Amino acid sequence: MDNPFIFNGYESAELFFDREMELETLMKCVSSKTDVTLIAQRRMGKTGLILRLIDELKSSGSNVTPIYVDIFATRDIAELNKYIANAIVNIFPDDTSAGKKLLGMLKGLRPLFSLDPLSGSPQVQFTYQNQTEKEHTLEGLLQFLEQQNNPVLLAIDEFQQIREYPEKNVEAMLRTYIQRLHNVCFIFCGSKKHLMADIFSNPQRPFFSSTQFIGLDAIPEVKYAQHIQRMFSDGGKQIDSDAVKYVLDWTKRHTYYTQRLCHDLYELKTDTVDIEAVLGCCDNLLKLSEPYFLQYKQLLTDGQWNYLIALAKEEEVTQPYANVFLKKHNIGATAVARRQLQTLIDKDLVFVE
Repeated sequence: MDNPFIFNGYESAELFFDREMELETLMKCVSSKTDVTLIAQRRMGKTGLILRLIDELKSSGSNVTPIYVDIFATRDIAELNKYIANAIVNIFPDDTSAGKKLLGMLKGLRPLFSLDPLSGSPQVQFTYQNQTEKEHTLEGLLQFLEQQNNPVLLAIDEFQQIREYPEKNVEAMLRTYIQRLHNVCFIFCGSKKHLMADIFSNPQRPFFSSTQFIGLDAIPEVKYAQHIQRMFSDGGKQIDSDAVKYVLDWTKRHTYYTQRLCHDLYELKTDTVDIEAVLGCCDNLLKLSEPYFLQYKQLLTDGQWNYLIALAKEEEVTQPYANVFLKKHNIGATAVARRQLQTLIDKDLVFVE
């Protein structure tokens, strides 16, 4: 049996675990054309959930056309257009009616076509003379989706990235375009809770109260433990209950880390996994991750690094500016602590509930 613990991407419904309630909610939202804001820590499983949703839409015979685009690497509206256009081009082949209409629409936007050297997928990029043309291109891409015969689902991952764009009023512009659409449903995914909450929950922001919120928490311990033991059993292996508990405590049931550790345990040349085997795999994972930890240290000042170590030692801190915490770890004044913590949050090294 192939290793059932997948820690990168999504493979099949059979290997997708839990999240049934969230999947059902998303299906209902898509059916009713209700836009959704989906928030979770990075690698907690939100992308897998979206891909599972797309899989379900296809297998259930839904007439909804799902499109997924991850904009984490985008830096401005021009790159946002590029990523959305590429996602659309790969959904509507040029030998279909919709694909021909898409090509006709794109030709008026001065596109440059090419093929991805790795995947062979078609790629499109635009040239612009001014900011207005960038905005017109984005509006045109969304209008193309609006004009499709079937409803469209556009899932935009790491949506908070638009806050990093140099252009002003990006949220207002997007909200204006989206409000005009009736045939397109959106799922806005994000991993930076404080930014996503400000975009969609702040009364002063254009997207205020425009979506239904869904949050992904860690999978319950009992459920996860049963799943791990069942996967080992199905593969002709066994894992002690104490070993499972240590796995879930060590990873804090974070989806990626739990799946990664279980993947390594499943690969061991033994039919029975005990606590000693888990400790060995944990030690190995830490050694493999050491270069990444050293990179983080180089990106931070000594004060920021010491603050991060303090948080790690405490594991969870509810009052990061309390005098008891600051004095215990020699962090310094409250004002200094605030700056250090904000930097760690901005760099995705600390997650705030």
